[in-house]
Amino acid sequence: MSLSVSRRLAAVTALAVAGLFASAAPAALAAPTAVAAAPTPPDIPLANVKAHLSQLSTIAANNGGNRAHGRAGYKASIDYVKAKLDAAGFTTTLQTFTSSGATGYNLIADWPGGDPNSVLMAGAHLDSVTSGAGINDNGSGSAAVLETALAVSRAGLQPTKHLRFGWWGAEELGLVGSRYYVNNLPTAERAKFAGYLNFDMIGSPNPGYFVYDDDPTIEQTFKNYYAGIGVPTEIETEGDGRSDHASFKNVGIPVGGLFTGASNTKTSAQAQKWGGTAGQSFDRCYHSSCDNTSNINDTALDRNADAVAYAIWNLGASTPVPPGPSFENTTDVTIPDSPAAAVTSSITVSGVTGNAPATTKVDVNIVHTYRGDLVVDLLAPDGTVYNLHNRSGGSADNLVQSYTVNASSEVANGVWKLRVKDSAAQDVGYINSWKITF
Repeated sequence: MSLSVSRRLAAVTALAVAGLFASAAPAALAAPTAVAAAPTPPDIPLANVKAHLSQLSTIAANNGGNRAHGRAGYKASIDYVKAKLDAAGFTTTLQTFTSSGATGYNLIADWPGGDPNSVLMAGAHLDSVTSGAGINDNGSGSAAVLETALAVSRAGLQPTKHLRFGWWGAEELGLVGSRYYVNNLPTAERAKFAGYLNFDMIGSPNPGYFVYDDDPTIEQTFKNYYAGIGVPTEIETEGDGRSDHASFKNVGIPVGGLFTGASNTKTSAQAQKWGGTAGQSFDRCYHSSCDNTSNINDTALDRNADAVAYAIWNLGASTPVPPGPSFENTTDVTIPDSPAAAVTSSITVSGVTGNAPATTKVDVNIVHTYRGDLVVDLLAPDGTVYNLHNRSGGSADNLVQSYTVNASSEVANGVWKLRVKDSAAQDVGYINSWKITF
């Protein structure tokens, strides 16, 4: 910047995500209908992200100790990232600019498909300062964005939006590369951006968990991810306007992002909340020679890499929301441990003409210590059962997911329910909220 999962509920916090359903119906009416869930975000392998950091460290070591603008280490870093993306099937573009008498480079990578008039972009600056290898600032963001892009390729993702990824040059000289990219976008191209996600310093050794307070949808998406893993967040203020999102924000493009802190000092309250050392900088090696591979907190890097993928999958690849009205129930309903009976939560739908659409969207938000125990069904007003979740997901906590239900044979108006049953002992939780959109 210019500048193992528990099976207990002790650490679970209330989630702030849209979505759930529940309810019971006679077994004789249980006629399961196929439900297509929105793509599930992947777990980004920490080892893969760290392997990229190791490569960036080696590049710096072989090129005068840094990866700064105008230096051989920066161009070698760009070449490394580009080769990975080319091999994964991306269309890459190397954009050149001049700053401080030297040639700079931006790398843009487009994933085939998606709506060309709705572009979701994720980016990170790839340059370091001249004093060091810049492994946290900003190898961390660059590596996480790269590995997420490679995960898109591995998944053969077919996103709703057009996905674009960027690695910026000369950020440390004043956001030069990203500003050049944005300033050279025609007005019509700028208007196609659904959002830009920025990742700058996401593995700080004494980390905080900060979310950009900009576009509310993007901000909430990141907060939903952290709530789902029981990690509290704070609004990011230290780097506001000091990283590449500012170049996009300044021309009206919605922005958001993540940050783990730089030279600011972690307070006692923050240390109590997140661990680490109070009275010490989030990154004592910020803009220093010691910003090397030992200057990374693995837990923060792992969480944030997963958050990058969570945002790309949910903002870029989720099923489009139907154009009709939404109905929500936010009342908590306790899910008793097995062998207790299922619990239900109801929504009364009215004022909708005709049948539900074939793309009825159901957002589910359940706080639970072991989602692999859960069976979750949506019940239509006539009692027809649509299975949403059947004991999948293994040992992970919580079920925060969107589902698309072909409910076109159902009259929309009436009482819709969500039925949730815990099918194995030793775990507890509750329905946090649910929503149905027609």
